Amino acid sequence: MANSDDYPQKIGKTMISMAWLVILLLLTWFFHNWYYPNQTVEGQVSVEGVREVKLKRNPQGHYLASGMVNQQAVVFLLDTGATDVALSEELADKLQLRKIGPISVMTAVGEVKAYHSVLKQVQLGNIILYNITATVLPNASGDEVLLGMSFLKHLELIQRGDSLLIRQL
Repeated sequence: MANSDDYPQKIGKTMISMAWLVILLLLTWFFHNWYYPNQTVEGQVSVEGVREVKLKRNPQGHYLASGMVNQQAVVFLLDTGATDVALSEELADKLQLRKIGPISVMTAVGEVKAYHSVLKQVQLGNIILYNITATVLPNASGDEVLLGMSFLKHLELIQRGDSLLIRQL
């Protein structure tokens, strides 16, 4: 049978454990928001009737943002150096994309085999575009979608400080 003198020690240990858990959860939340500041992308319509999305740059200087491809949630990494929207074959399979090819493409690591595809719908905030060309990269990893120029060329991009204003004219 437990000694009643042990009860305060057990409560103290439980409280310390709970405090550490809360601290770890708060730190996780803080650093996730710090690295990925555009988890919720809300668009607006300007006075001129132009759809706009404003993104904040993360500490590494990248624009990461939540979005949708074919009405399924994805994370975009804006990449003006990418000709097309680009994604891993694993993610393309999850999105049930049709792959056309194979083709050869030049990437930062050299020439690689890839496939063409067409995204029926790409959405960033309230900006929605249809029939966007994409490149499916079999050797790529991760669930981030490079939001390349096949999408961005239809928009106006205005960068000021640590923010990027994207306008659908």
